[in-house]
Amino acid sequence: MAGSTLGTLFTATTWGESHGAALGAVVDGCPAGLSLCEEDIQRYLDRRKPGQGKFTTARREGDRAKILSGVFEGKTTGTPISILIENEDQRSRDYSAIKDCCRPGHADYTFDQKYGIRDYRGGGRSSGRETAGRVAAGAVAAKLLAELDIRLTAYTKAIGDISIPDGAYDFSQIKENPLYMPSRSHAEEASAFLEDCIRRQDSAGGVIECRIDGLPAGIGEPVFHKLDAALAGAAMSIGAVKGVEIGDGFAAARSLGSRNNDPFYADDSGVHKRTNHAGGTLGGISDGSTVILRAAVKPTPSISREQDTVDREGNNLKLSIRGRHDPVIVPRAVVVVESMAALTVADLLLMRMSSRLSDIKDFYSRL
Repeated sequence: MAGSTLGTLFTATTWGESHGAALGAVVDGCPAGLSLCEEDIQRYLDRRKPGQGKFTTARREGDRAKILSGVFEGKTTGTPISILIENEDQRSRDYSAIKDCCRPGHADYTFDQKYGIRDYRGGGRSSGRETAGRVAAGAVAAKLLAELDIRLTAYTKAIGDISIPDGAYDFSQIKENPLYMPSRSHAEEASAFLEDCIRRQDSAGGVIECRIDGLPAGIGEPVFHKLDAALAGAAMSIGAVKGVEIGDGFAAARSLGSRNNDPFYADDSGVHKRTNHAGGTLGGISDGSTVILRAAVKPTPSISREQDTVDREGNNLKLSIRGRHDPVIVPRAVVVVESMAALTVADLLLMRMSSRLSDIKDFYSRL
């Protein structure tokens, strides 16, 4: 299977299946000398692991990170960092009854068409559990970015039709509710909505927003590897994400140039923008303001309500999916979006180091 690696200089390769013995990631290109321990990674994994409340799957996984290589005496060595996460609570029997069915909203049909064989136990590589490897790798990238005072903050902006207006954010509330919403009142309203979804044997989607602060101007490639394009590609590679916005996003199509443009001004600290409709990028390159990324997440496709589908032989049938599934993917996907953004930015930062001859000369003159 091609396409399991993200990045050019700072790369992350994920491996493993939902119901295999383990899964994980290999991070390559991380500079030597970065302080890194398993707890740094564990903090990120704990934000996405299952079994944390009534709005997540009941599957119980410790998701304990084990660093197998690339770190010595608490510092990265510059060699590949291999991270292992063992699966502990697989219940493959939950899937035996549907192994020959094409679950609506899942990749069963397309996997069969591409490979002619698939791991039906939880979806294999197409399972949301694959994202554990992304989060482990993203934790390494975030630790590197923190050394450069670049901070990422991701949270749930919307669940269904319940969306937090931009002026109503209270970031201190993000970790105070299981939905990771920066608003207590909106979190309570969304919780009631999700409880109703559960009663109706249904699921919900939502929107995750990620802010990147401290990113200097000049990061991103101007043509095929734009900062916004790279962030969008990374977010869209998450299985449940169906749309991405940068800055005003689709609202810009309803705006006017006089309103959508961000006026510049200069003071003693440098050049700034008075507004940020562009979301921190111009021409695919960071402009020094906060980068704002939004990812639209679809409703969980595994629902117990009866649905129409077919089996591998093309026979029509009715299907009710049993097992342990999230009624909403969004809260556990918050850290996944943040991790993918961290990996993307770390890679583009390293690529920026070779953009100017003067920078290269300055570096080698100090050796």
